[in-house]
Amino acid sequence: MSEQPTIHILPTIHSPEELRKLPDGQLVQLCSELRQYIIDILSENPGHLAASLGTIELTVALHKVFQTPYDRILWDVGHQAYGHKILTGRRDVFHTLRKFGGISGFPNPSESEYDAFIAGHASNSISAALGMSVASALKEESRQVVAVIGDGAMTGGLAYEGLNNASINPNNLLIILNDNNMAIDDSVGALSQYLVNVTTSQAYNKVRYDAYLGLRKMKLISDRNRASILRFNNSLKALLTQQHNLFEGFSIRYFGPIDGHDVKQLIRVLNDIKDMQGPKLLHIKTKKGKGFRPAEESATEWHAPGKFDKETGRRILSDNLNQPQLYQDVFGHTLVELATEDERIVGVTPAMPTGCSMTYLMKTFPKRAFDVGIAEGHAVTFSAGLAKEGMIPFCNVYSSFMQRAYDNLIHDVALQKLHFVLCLDRSGLVGEDGATHHGIFDLAYLRPIPGLIIASPLNEWDLRNLMYTAYKVAATPFAIRYPRGKGEKTDWRNPFCELPVGKGKKLCEGNDLAVLSIGPIGNEVVKAIRMVGNERSVAHYDMIYLKPLDEALLHEAGRNFRHIITVENGVRTGGLGSAVAEFMADNGYTPRIQRLGIGDTFVEHGSIPELCRLCGIDAASIAQAILK
Repeated sequence: MSEQPTIHILPTIHSPEELRKLPDGQLVQLCSELRQYIIDILSENPGHLAASLGTIELTVALHKVFQTPYDRILWDVGHQAYGHKILTGRRDVFHTLRKFGGISGFPNPSESEYDAFIAGHASNSISAALGMSVASALKEESRQVVAVIGDGAMTGGLAYEGLNNASINPNNLLIILNDNNMAIDDSVGALSQYLVNVTTSQAYNKVRYDAYLGLRKMKLISDRNRASILRFNNSLKALLTQQHNLFEGFSIRYFGPIDGHDVKQLIRVLNDIKDMQGPKLLHIKTKKGKGFRPAEESATEWHAPGKFDKETGRRILSDNLNQPQLYQDVFGHTLVELATEDERIVGVTPAMPTGCSMTYLMKTFPKRAFDVGIAEGHAVTFSAGLAKEGMIPFCNVYSSFMQRAYDNLIHDVALQKLHFVLCLDRSGLVGEDGATHHGIFDLAYLRPIPGLIIASPLNEWDLRNLMYTAYKVAATPFAIRYPRGKGEKTDWRNPFCELPVGKGKKLCEGNDLAVLSIGPIGNEVVKAIRMVGNERSVAHYDMIYLKPLDEALLHEAGRNFRHIITVENGVRTGGLGSAVAEFMADNGYTPRIQRLGIGDTFVEHGSIPELCRLCGIDAASIAQAILK
């Protein structure tokens, strides 16, 4: 660990209760120390840097104004919340962030009572916070509920479902829109600041209330009609300010935008509006990476930069010479090759062009690559529309995020038998992001969908060939899953060839037992067989396709082996092991089958090798199963 900077206030803060005792004059210094502490720790213990640097002042202001943990703060997206973790009793263990056995990189109620709701993905905060606020009203509690939603999360449809419902039920919800990039309501200069001060001031709200009382006496407004009261409030504000916006269209009182890096102003405004009845939204403007120039200048690159030199801003990158490519880069380059051959090919991703390497297609064919924002369901249905009109969409979604678009895949793609290629990046155990990001359910949730081809490559060659096969196989949806990280090959750019649908490969002969695997986890099986050596004669089959299964291969295994082991980097229930067991039972074979995979549990965060050992799918664990 590098030498820590001289700090004076942060070490004295072990809980928000201690923060609330600080005079306002010390809060700017606290923000500075908190920001520097995050930079110091993350320079050597990688995590999500830029987003949390942008929410330092907001974090301090929220815990100063609200009585947490009794009052609830929901963070959306969750990697904005590092400052929150440090101020809520986790400063001394913050260096264990995202490490095996350490604290999570996202808010998690099982970790701290200050983490009001789990937040590993995006767009759920308004709905969840609304439910909490309504529950508090039903129980006649005085609890305040705050949803902090990052601007990217506002592209998710669930956020708008929550907004649409917020004005219907009694609640005192406060939504804070952390806007660090997009222009929802451009308003600058002295007039803008005046309007913010007016609409949050006691004088303005007294005028509003007096006007409301007058209209109620004239029976033009009824207390029983909350919608009419909200419309009156927003109409009066629109009259005075000559402004109207999307949120007021949802009958939600809107305030802002204000400077999200002015901690004193944030505290004043939050105190002014926190007790106002009904749903309200405070729009703050922040800068991602605030306080660390490299992150300010390139927020995307510094979203999760890995290790870096905190003094120079130089990222410490590993030597990639003669190293295998990342699977995502193999996908990205291969997609460009295919798109060069056929102008019908297009790429679609929900807000992950860099993470999935769709950026290569965007650079080469900018009109044929689409980032639709954090909107997985829309990504799938948008792709379905493209396919219906003769395009060939390669829709790339992180496996765990694809769970949000399951209905779209069934109704909009599979039912219509569209030529649609679903590329599931980050399948299997993904490492330090933990339970919310592991792509371990895809094989199980995809397998029941009629007509969907499901495949997973053993290596980069097979990923390229499966993408080529999916392109060639028309009139059917085709799903390809592959992991985070690097593969095994440096010479990955092989000539394209089709991999016959529903056909696997026998990788080695054996007499004692058979191991059936799918996907890159098969490379761990190869290592395990080497470890076993001559103690067992092991046949290894790479299934390639989960659906349709290679029935000829399974008949061979059922006839010749009394013991079969299946290996998959996914949940055991419903995946490859289940499919093999069903086939054997349906065809009268009675081998003893041992299924290796993820058990009936959510897997914590840690490095991928650590988690594979934990789940019993690393080479040593597979070798042990073979020897038993």
